[in-house]
Parts: sequence; C-alpha cells; structure tokens
Amino acid sequence: MKTTVTKRGQTVVPAAIRQRYGINEGAYLEWIDDGQVIKVILLPADPIKALRGSAKGERLTERLIESRQEDRQREQSAVPA
Repeated sequence: MKTTVTKRGQTVVPAAIRQRYGINEGAYLEWIDDGQVIKVILLPADPIKALRGSAKGERLTERLIESRQEDRQREQSAVPA
C-alpha cells in the first residue's frame, strides 16, 4: 500500500490498515526511526490496561521480598558494632 505526503507533512493511513488494527480518530501513532527503517506503532488508548497481566508468572512479589531481605542483610552487616 502506498500513500503520499502533503506539503504539510501529512499522510493517510490506508483504510485496510485502520480496520485491521482498529485505528480510529484520536488514536496515537508512534514513529520510530532507527536510521534505516521507519516503523509506525499504534499506541494503546489505555497503556496501563494494555500492560495488565504482562508480568504474570514472573513471581514479582517473591522477587521483591527476596531483594528487600538481601538489602536488610547488607545494611545489618555494614553497621559497625
């Protein structure tokens, strides 16, 4: 699919792409330029909701508790007697 860019730097997202990805009026698109390729990423309307459940199975609570215990041990061993 091809589109053109206007004098003002605007372009149109083709209808097939809009329909496939649910791009509606007011949607945010992120443009990423890595020096060789330009990528366009559709940003979620609610980024917090989009991340919900993404760390499932990572045992984050247990890892946090372990990290805090290690911090306490380091602090206790660093205190002069």
